[in-house]
Amino acid sequence: MAGAAALILAGGSAVRFGGDMPKQYLKLAGRSLLRHCVETFIAHPDIDAIRVVIRAEDRALHDQALAGLDILDPVAGGATRQDSSFRGLESLSHLAPDRVLIHDAARPFIDPATINRIIKALDSHAAVLPAVPVIDTLKRATGVDEDLTVADTVDRDGLWRAQTPQGFRYDDIMNAHRICMGAGMGAGLTDDSAVAENAGLKVALVMGNEDNMKVTMPEDFERAERLIAGRSGETRIGTGFDVHQFGPGGHVVLCGVRIASDHGLVGHSDADAGLHALTDAILGAIGDGDIGSHFPPSDPKWRGAASDAFLRHAASLVMARGGRIVNVDVTLICEFPKIGPHRDAMTNRIAEILEIEPERVSVKATTTEKLGFTGRGEGIAAQAVASIRL
Repeated sequence: MAGAAALILAGGSAVRFGGDMPKQYLKLAGRSLLRHCVETFIAHPDIDAIRVVIRAEDRALHDQALAGLDILDPVAGGATRQDSSFRGLESLSHLAPDRVLIHDAARPFIDPATINRIIKALDSHAAVLPAVPVIDTLKRATGVDEDLTVADTVDRDGLWRAQTPQGFRYDDIMNAHRICMGAGMGAGLTDDSAVAENAGLKVALVMGNEDNMKVTMPEDFERAERLIAGRSGETRIGTGFDVHQFGPGGHVVLCGVRIASDHGLVGHSDADAGLHALTDAILGAIGDGDIGSHFPPSDPKWRGAASDAFLRHAASLVMARGGRIVNVDVTLICEFPKIGPHRDAMTNRIAEILEIEPERVSVKATTTEKLGFTGRGEGIAAQAVASIRL
């Protein structure tokens, strides 16, 4: 494979961050830190393949975080960052990329412009490091804890803060790793540019991005949330409405949950009025037709189909436009079946399909006080509202 591959290192255990889940799988604005990284590389026209290096025990977390994305299967990392990086590089050998960009999954705000600068610099350099200049006055401290004092002021002239992704010509960085491993240099090398330097490669600097922060401590996550909130673009609202009449059958499907019933619902698919209304609401928010234009009832392919496929499709269209679903609200209108006992299951099922937190989902029910076709028990209606941010 000629071209460029992206290798994303996500093998950390979150010891410094705290908590039970590694930070790269925590959600930021509805998506994991890891997914933010991967989606940026997927969208870049010069990146031809993407692989994530993980802890072997985190495979289920990886698969859940990146569900639906077209990337290579992950590989297990090693005991040190250098080990993990080398294992990831080795796993790309069958592709033989010309260039590889190695990125830290804890940096969710990598931007296309920085990727462009790195790839361009690799035309004339074997190794490229994005960095930003140090602008704060630096102090060297002495002592411990509350007894810290300033020992001296450090000259910041010529100092830069290293970032990722770091770019390399593939063969050169592979050889650099082998040289360093052969010389017994391991834990002391904290990034791949250090591997390159110690193997004798000249590392070029390109301008990074101040927003390309690394999430290491809980307060970093709070800063990341503020940063993404400040980037928020246009907010859109869509509404949807759907109706299905009762017919023969022993169950209904509402909001993705099967409920025992004396009646079924009549429809070309599974007649899930709740998910149909919500699909239309999301499509309406992005101005992309309605459920019938994407899944025509005349198409036998969709006969009896589960409606979660329709909702996933609508969510994927939002993602393809660089947007995210902020919250959704579904109201079911019927005399029966009783919705209350199933509300939590419905909320969790919608959240699972849309890959958002359950607290962003509302499901409720009402009646029409015996008025109209729902009041007469002839069918079920549903209305939905979806808020998205582009």
